[in-house]
Amino acid sequence: MKFGDKEVIKDLSFTVKDGEIFGLLGSNGSGKTTTIRALLGLYQETAGELLINGQKFKPDGSFVVGYLPEERGLYRKEKVLDVMVYFGRLKGQKNPRQWSLEYLKRVGLEEKTHEKIEKLSGGQQQKVQLGITIMNNPKLLILDEPTKGFDPVNRRLLMDIIDEVHRKGATILMITHYMDEVERLCDRAILLKDGVARAYGKISEIKKEFGGKSLDEIFVKIYGEQDV
Repeated sequence: MKFGDKEVIKDLSFTVKDGEIFGLLGSNGSGKTTTIRALLGLYQETAGELLINGQKFKPDGSFVVGYLPEERGLYRKEKVLDVMVYFGRLKGQKNPRQWSLEYLKRVGLEEKTHEKIEKLSGGQQQKVQLGITIMNNPKLLILDEPTKGFDPVNRRLLMDIIDEVHRKGATILMITHYMDEVERLCDRAILLKDGVARAYGKISEIKKEFGGKSLDEIFVKIYGEQDV
């Protein structure tokens, strides 16, 4: 992937196995989000392709992908429930109102159903956006910093919800800075630095390669104290 003359992703290749939770790791500017956006067709890649079950991915709805971007993507002037029902209908949810009400209660937002999105905190908006992302049971769920800015209680709640979606059969690709989330949820991972894969494989294999340390220590070792 190039932006002008600058190559930001360099000969990157990795596989996400059916049914696993895969971690895409790296510091800010390492190329994580750019990689995802290029694969999904939001950016025009310089070279390469995304294959799903051996076939080139087409963003036409034939393979259900749920994408939670790091930035908010909601209609800020509309009410919470109206926004969720609208997206539910677009996604083919049979009873989007009931689903949305049950989800909002689960995440502690049942009293915010008629609030405008812009009145919610950043964390509350993220909860709404996660609900919209998972409401049509995607086969592939891509999460870009899903718990960024959350306190420990709400981080645990969202991790539990993501774990439930996984148990229902979804394959999950998760971008995160929280190494404890990776160690808790991920089967395998890839760690990028400057658009290049510096570690790739099972979590246990990565630890073994770098001396059996925690992922936090491995992250610091790869990037160096001055970069972190």
